[in-house]
Amino acid sequence: MNFASDNSYGAWREIVAAIEAAADGPAPSYGDDPLTAKVRGRLSHLFEREVAAFPVISGTAANALALATLVPQHGAIFCHGESHIAVDECGAPEFFTHGAKLAALEGEGAKLSPAVLEMGLKHFLKGFVHHAQPAALSITQATELGTVYTPAETAALSALAHDHGMKVHMDGARFANALAHLEVSPAEATWRAGVDAMSFGATKNGALGAEVVVFFHPEDVKDFEYRRKKGGHLLSKMRFVSAQLDAYLKGERWLERAARANALAQRLQAGLRGVPGAAIAHPVEANMVFVWLPEATVARLRRAGAVFYDWGPPAAGRTLVRLVTSFATPEEDVDRLVELATGE
Repeated sequence: MNFASDNSYGAWREIVAAIEAAADGPAPSYGDDPLTAKVRGRLSHLFEREVAAFPVISGTAANALALATLVPQHGAIFCHGESHIAVDECGAPEFFTHGAKLAALEGEGAKLSPAVLEMGLKHFLKGFVHHAQPAALSITQATELGTVYTPAETAALSALAHDHGMKVHMDGARFANALAHLEVSPAEATWRAGVDAMSFGATKNGALGAEVVVFFHPEDVKDFEYRRKKGGHLLSKMRFVSAQLDAYLKGERWLERAARANALAQRLQAGLRGVPGAAIAHPVEANMVFVWLPEATVARLRRAGAVFYDWGPPAAGRTLVRLVTSFATPEEDVDRLVELATGE
């Protein structure tokens, strides 16, 4: 019963087969291969406009390289205090930007609001030499707490950011789960709502290691390719990353499998509501459930072999835990965990 992360599960068989097929024969290096070109075409079709797309192998690389391209070294990047770039990337955005400042803001459910962003901007005066200069807003979709920005919420934040001369970046490590919840088009959730660039994730939804930096405006690409090379993320055999993305984006299965993970999270949430003393901490909109459980229940689950993370220290005899479902989580594991938690 592994609910530690959607990274815990493996890869789609179709993706593994695509990698094997790409191993036959020669192909041009460094992204000049037909598969990489095909992926760019798939993404342009998906987003209903011509995009610039650059495969990399990790979400951290995608975020850091995208932000470094959009933000000068004296710039400020506004983000939520619980975002991946603020908490879990070991200073990579600051490193790749050569010193830009992350301005961490607060917001319920790990989401930012225009009011919070407006307040944050007051601390970074435009044109004041003593302050880092507002340069980008980065939002996470779905967020680290499993909540999802609606297109209207994204558009409101983007409009404010653009009014202040900032670019808008989206960390889409769980973009598929967000879209499956929203049931809108990729275009509606991104560039039509004002997003300038995004990190399009596939790893958490079934790839071995494949992400794409997507720019919606050609003028924003700038020196990205040189930054990718300098940072050690230009792969000589990029076709093996692109093979994963090509298989991932074929048809609707990337959304169908994300929808399955979301549905299992809903099933988990519904079952855990029946646990005495339990309380769901945040809206379950993607594939993560944050729930307060009695310490005795947490101990019982772990004794039975369940794997998950505590999300902070115990309080008043309860522990907040994070449970993550995936494209491959067995349904019986969800049901078994609920049975154990309810004491049935």
